[in-house]
Amino acid sequence: MRNWRHQGWNAESKQGIKPVVNLPLIILDWFAAREWHPRRHQLEMLDAARDGQHALLVAATGAGKTLAGFLPSLHDLIADPSDGLHTLYISPLKALATDVRRNLLIPIEEMGLPIRVEARTGDTPSDRKARQRVKPPHILLTTPESLSLLLSHEDSVHMFATLKRVIVDEVHAFANGKRGDLLSLSLARLQTLAPDMQRVALSATVADPDDYRAWLAPYGDMDQVRLVAGEAAAEPDLTILLPEGRVPWAGHSGQHAIPQLIEEIGRNKITLIFCNTRFLAEFIFQKLWDANEAKFPIGIHHGSLSVEARRKVEGAMAEGKLRALVCTASLDLGVDWGNVDCVIQMGAPKGSSRLLQRIGRSNHRMDEPSKAILVPGNRFEYLEAQAAFDAVAEGVRDGETFRPGSYDVLAQHVMGIACAGPFNEGELLAEVQSALPYSGIDAATFARVIAFIATGGYALKAYDRFKKLVKDPDGRWRLAHPQFAAQHRLNAGIIVDAPMLEIRFRNGRKLGKVEEAFAATLSPGNCFTFAGMALEVESIKDLDLIVRAATKPATNIPSYMGARLPLTTHLAARVRQMLTDRPGWARFPDEVREWLEMQAYRSQMPQAGQLLVETFPHDKRHYMVAYPFEGWNAHQSLGMLITRRMESRGLMPMGFVASDYALGVWSLKPITDPRPLFSADILADEFVDWVESSYLLKRAFREVAVISGLVERQHPGKRKTGRQVTFSTDLIYDVLRKYEPDHLLLEAAWADARTRLTDVGRLGDLLDRAADNMLHVDLRRVSPLAVPLLVMIGRESVAQGSVDDALLMEAESLASVAMTP
Repeated sequence: MRNWRHQGWNAESKQGIKPVVNLPLIILDWFAAREWHPRRHQLEMLDAARDGQHALLVAATGAGKTLAGFLPSLHDLIADPSDGLHTLYISPLKALATDVRRNLLIPIEEMGLPIRVEARTGDTPSDRKARQRVKPPHILLTTPESLSLLLSHEDSVHMFATLKRVIVDEVHAFANGKRGDLLSLSLARLQTLAPDMQRVALSATVADPDDYRAWLAPYGDMDQVRLVAGEAAAEPDLTILLPEGRVPWAGHSGQHAIPQLIEEIGRNKITLIFCNTRFLAEFIFQKLWDANEAKFPIGIHHGSLSVEARRKVEGAMAEGKLRALVCTASLDLGVDWGNVDCVIQMGAPKGSSRLLQRIGRSNHRMDEPSKAILVPGNRFEYLEAQAAFDAVAEGVRDGETFRPGSYDVLAQHVMGIACAGPFNEGELLAEVQSALPYSGIDAATFARVIAFIATGGYALKAYDRFKKLVKDPDGRWRLAHPQFAAQHRLNAGIIVDAPMLEIRFRNGRKLGKVEEAFAATLSPGNCFTFAGMALEVESIKDLDLIVRAATKPATNIPSYMGARLPLTTHLAARVRQMLTDRPGWARFPDEVREWLEMQAYRSQMPQAGQLLVETFPHDKRHYMVAYPFEGWNAHQSLGMLITRRMESRGLMPMGFVASDYALGVWSLKPITDPRPLFSADILADEFVDWVESSYLLKRAFREVAVISGLVERQHPGKRKTGRQVTFSTDLIYDVLRKYEPDHLLLEAAWADARTRLTDVGRLGDLLDRAADNMLHVDLRRVSPLAVPLLVMIGRESVAQGSVDDALLMEAESLASVAMTP
């Protein structure tokens, strides 16, 4: 809302919308002084509020969604000034909540309104948090996790009694995940505390609004939620950058485009450069600085930087002091900088909705096109970029899958309710069932959740530290000891990061965090790059990585084990369609068209609904390459399963490599018939054995154990190391597997392992295609389509330095073999 003045308010009317003159005079004067008029969808949101309806607003970036969400609140607070909390604004990002607070204050101060606005996130000082519970502002901006903690306090009943409105911003970012589960439960609780509360959700990239209306509504009754559609925005100015006129065979860093990126930065006021991982952001940032002869001020922003570093960069952007900012999904949701005039996406976009969200950061107003550039890292990524380009041009978004709520999140929520005071099991169950993700939970399952919190379960009930609830004579549940409330608030949260170490100088200045696994590879004297600085390791003490400025070149960049951005099924289907649309190849660059033409000449193209599997010898090994286009997670899982099956059949597998597009396996013996390797019973046999014996289930159990509160990350005054948490969860996991295999958390861990970690749904679709429509092509040598995958053997992570050069040389060598008729 800093750039409301850029949003070109239109005087529009629509039958059924009450006249603009019903707005308070002070708001009308504020608009008139700027020669603005409210947009139709803003008035329609006001109309829905007057009618007592919940509402979902789907409108383009720059359409004034945030003002539309807050306009009814401003109207109420002007018409009927009151004390107490009126509106709760919930954001998926701390930065977004802080930015909205800053920008919301501008019109409030310009109108001279006595409305107090504050933010509450994990970064808010503890004294302010305590004061906010006693004397809350009129409008409080927060995150799902901070809201959940607020509800865990006894005074939450009084704090939220006056609540009239909840605004969920960027609802698509978390509704169908565990953060959405937590928020849905919190909304149900708020509705109990404030029965007349109205729910509002805002988004620019929703594929199926009815799914989100149902998620937002009490009891999933989407008819209670009015759908408000914004006006169409200007078509984006989107281009695909071809570095030096060539699309590389391999790699996905896009570093070959660095000179052109520097030129683009010089042409624009502010450029946002999005990377899909923190590693890639650090890598591209360093490459830009190395080539930055013009000395453009360039910053970096990602979730592992310290709070101080992020705020410094955000402030510099807001003040127009930077020409470019390299960032990750930490800025996907659009801290509002009106002067950004170009967005660059490094590597594959992975989905049309995500790309649209990022494009919207450019120009950030409806009446001017947003400028964005895609930089594909290799030839498959070019196809993906072109598919996303087409989807954006057609206004098509990726569909999203909603699933039942997770038990570990429910356990955390129930514990939070217990911290606020005793509860009746039946009444709380009814409240929980009003949240759509938990609408199907029955009394027996809910009793299992409470029994888990009360005792830890059959195998753990002998340990007092797991006995957190007791039942009063009147049948209500309450905390067994007040200390459990403090432990809950210290450990609650949904995001379970890999164990992290704090990077700091000897003087105490913090730079950010790296994962414990990366820190374990370092010794005193080693150098690495972080936040654009070359750092030398001095020592590792407890949870701190002590560093100093390096005097020698850094040769390493921190890697992070965060989940890969998945290729959406919608975009995957488009890429498959492009492969068989031979007339459409004419619009591709020459080298991409020649690559596809040679593939069609030497082998085959996978038809719609078909699984192409190629086998060929290369370098004294036998290869099998399949092209399912089901994403890295599904291919990685399938690779592990197939190599196990190959080993049992004496084919002597040596390894596999997966990408978002293909899976390659190599062995000492040839695969003459791949069909048995892809049979559907692999999910019933090898899958179960593999998951139970691999790290997958233990990793999933660690996460659900932490989220549910079974294992604590922190105690007052100290924090467990990642190794301590892992040891604790592994020990409990082994006990439960042996003595209580039907434990609630093992069930929750299996659900996670099946969906998020292995993408088992996409695996099932893949195997169905293999059973009905497998096309096996046996070749004498490597195929053109296999080259981008085989080059990545042993180099699945982003390459750097001389390694990247070696990769490119190997790609050309392989390509010369593959492209020979």
